[in-house]
Parts: sequence; C-alpha cells; structure tokens
Amino acid sequence: MPTITATSENIESLITENDTVIIDFWAEWCGPCRGFAPTFESASEEHQDIVFAKVDTEDQQALAQEFNIRSIPTLMVFRDQVLLYNEAGALPPKMLSDLISQVNALDMDDVRRQIEEHGDGDGGHDHEGHDHAGHDH
Repeated sequence: MPTITATSENIESLITENDTVIIDFWAEWCGPCRGFAPTFESASEEHQDIVFAKVDTEDQQALAQEFNIRSIPTLMVFRDQVLLYNEAGALPPKMLSDLISQVNALDMDDVRRQIEEHGDGDGGHDHEGHDHAGHDH
C-alpha cells in the first residue's frame, strides 16, 4: 500500500481505524528525511497490513506541535491506538524491518495491562517520587 499523507483532518481516523499505523514526521528541507523516504516507501509496499503515513511538518505545523515533534525525521508507531515507538532519527532498512517485526509480535493485551499498571504517559517519574517518599518514613 502506498504511503498516505496524514493531516490534522485524517490522522485521528487513521490511528483509530487501523490496527498498526507508522507515522513519519518529515519536511522537504530535511536531508535525513529525504534519505529515509525510500526506506519508508519500500516498507509500506512490503507490509500491506500496516498503514504508513507521512506528516509534512511544514504543512502541518499544528499537528507537529500536537505530537511534540522536536526534530525530524521522527517515527511513531501505533498499534491498537497505543503509541509503542516514538523516536527521532532515520532508521536503516534492517532496523525498520526489525521494529515492524517486534510491533507485530507484541501481545497487545499484555501491553494494555502494563499501561494500566503503570498509569498513562510519563508515569515513571511518579513512581520514583513515591519510592523516595516511602523511604523517608
């Protein structure tokens, strides 16, 4: 399946209506982004069951801000509407392929259970705080 251009109008439905969505945040002026494009494109042809979407951060500045994009290219992977991967930097083909295999192999029930146990978002720091408080007593 060819890559899809994601915009603020369609990104929500892309993530909610598909099992696995990989989003590449890029811009025309960014050399590494242009270098990564063929890798992303060929992966999209190889994995027909996954939606590969591209967000042009120049064209979709509000969307880039919403997703806290600080450097490009940034790759995000959603499966069952859960953000599993969010890293800046172009991946070589082998690493992208490994990442896709890992995402496909995940037991999403297990992932959701872990999220519930640890809380949403950046809960790691909360737990550290509680630990220190516990030791003070």
